[in-house]
Amino acid sequence: MVNDTSTPRGGRERPAVDVDALRTVLDGEYAAIRDLVRTNLVAHASVLEEAEELGIDTFRERVRELVVELAATGQTGMGFPEEYGGGGDIGASIAAFETLAFGDLSVLVKVGVQFGLFGGAILQLGTERHHAAYLPDLITGRLMGCFAMTETGHGSNVQALGTVATYDTATQEFVLTTHGDAARKDYIGNAARHAELAVVFAQLEVGGRSEGVHAFVVPIRVDGAPAPGVRIADDGRKMGLNGVDNGRLWFDGVRVPREALLNRFADVTPDGTYESPIENPGRRFFTMLGTLVQGRVSVGGGAINASKVALAIAVKYALRRRQFETATDGEEQLLLDYGMHQRRLLPLLARTYALHFAQDVVRTDLHKVLSGIEDDEQTRRELESRAAGTKALGTWHATRVIQECREACGGAGYLAENRFAALKADSDIFTTFEGDNHVLLQLVAKGLLTGYASDFEDLDQLGTARFVTSLAVETVIERTSAHKLLERVRDLLPGGDEWDREAGLLDSEYHLAMLRFREEHLVAGVARRLKRGVERGGSPGAVFSRVQDHVIAVARAHVERLVLEAFVEKLRAVPDGDNKVALELLCDLFALSSIEADRAWFMEHGRLTVQRSKAITREVNELCRRVRPIAGDLVDAWGIPTEMLRSPDLVG
Repeated sequence: MVNDTSTPRGGRERPAVDVDALRTVLDGEYAAIRDLVRTNLVAHASVLEEAEELGIDTFRERVRELVVELAATGQTGMGFPEEYGGGGDIGASIAAFETLAFGDLSVLVKVGVQFGLFGGAILQLGTERHHAAYLPDLITGRLMGCFAMTETGHGSNVQALGTVATYDTATQEFVLTTHGDAARKDYIGNAARHAELAVVFAQLEVGGRSEGVHAFVVPIRVDGAPAPGVRIADDGRKMGLNGVDNGRLWFDGVRVPREALLNRFADVTPDGTYESPIENPGRRFFTMLGTLVQGRVSVGGGAINASKVALAIAVKYALRRRQFETATDGEEQLLLDYGMHQRRLLPLLARTYALHFAQDVVRTDLHKVLSGIEDDEQTRRELESRAAGTKALGTWHATRVIQECREACGGAGYLAENRFAALKADSDIFTTFEGDNHVLLQLVAKGLLTGYASDFEDLDQLGTARFVTSLAVETVIERTSAHKLLERVRDLLPGGDEWDREAGLLDSEYHLAMLRFREEHLVAGVARRLKRGVERGGSPGAVFSRVQDHVIAVARAHVERLVLEAFVEKLRAVPDGDNKVALELLCDLFALSSIEADRAWFMEHGRLTVQRSKAITREVNELCRRVRPIAGDLVDAWGIPTEMLRSPDLVG
């Protein structure tokens, strides 16, 4: 029998939201830097119109100018050491970037390329000689650069890059060469027009031996013209982000001095001896890439905040626009009073809040790791996995939210002045930036299947398949076996084998138990399938390919569980009162709508009865009804400047 859930959690049917206090909760410890960014957004609000009115060349120049102007306020340099003119706070730099996503996304991406990718690579992969040479001018925007990793023919497979850097002992120089068009650097932000330097990722060859991918600082322009041996082409117009000058780079025997190697993790002596404190090549490669995780954290946070802009516009419109008479007084009904409109927007609102708190966790973890507060190997691996998963779910969420909100605003949402045209076009690539989302989720799943084992970094798809078909798979299966799962669930929710039928629908421990069960059942299932496939004579690569959909499902379930846990944990820290009640409503709505969305799986695996599944749907509808009166306050608490919402006909 389903428990009666008629009494609202917290005891208040309609909480009175204190918008300013809720904004304080959301802004957290970085309220001051977020307010600085808001002030700067308002000061430069005209860029939203300029993006539509200016030609592509003029707009690119305007975006560059604006990035330099923002740098002068200190907002873009927060993550760099104070001795070079930065703010010395990596967490603050991420918070600033997230907030900047309320505005024009070309500006956001240009900032990300200059200070996150280019500057971050020099900071994290270089040593003092590089920091002193480049950071002071880089932080101010006097020195513009780009991050040249991606190649036309290799994409996410960074280990297989085709650009080669060969050490010439006679001249003590590295010679960079692009071997064929598949090895050209492509889609490189800042490359087509503005970058003077590039951090170029290339295969290092020393004494006839390949040492794997390393990074080099390479001049690509001298006095505005391509440097000797460097060819540059413009990628041209894109679906969006046309204020960012993405380009292609070729290197035809380009020579750079030995000191151009970013040598935090490896170096080459003048006589051509390769040295590294990390002996294992695979571990060295993944350690190097791991220091660049900041990009994924930034893109995920930016996408989540772009979602907020779309939702704020759609919710405000739904609180003004009336359509069709539903009452005897002849007045037409507000859009947000319609049950279907609530269903379209309010679960997305709840999920956005959930992802906001999940992003808080990733940002905090990143700050601890890159600041050296917690920097052990296990912590780094877990950060890389969590950052990859949150980026994937956050960017997919943005794509879905922006489309749904555009539709919810009808024909008016199709007008460029109402922001959805730019939001859709400019944010779509976020699902590809910093790693294709499906590739990133395979990274998440690999960590789950291997338990972040000591040889985690060495495992590609084939290695992962071989690993989980070894004896280690028995540990995975035992850890996730059905009886073990039920034992742990009973510890959370006493009630025997009927735990999931007896728990209250608004019990957060019930929500967590359901998502934990799904995750661990999926992990055990994919491990068994991999083992069985190889034991039957299949090659590990072919077996892995056959279960790839299962692998992605494992990762999504894992990350969604982490998102819910972050929300529940945040609630524990919020003082009792109406704001906490409002957040509890959102948490319940996020959890139950997530279970409802996958109810076929839960029913297939005996965790939902038909009766309880229907009860969850009724409860989601009821939660939408209860969130509706406070929806305007909830989007106002994000603190999006009115100038960034624009859309005068929609928001008033």
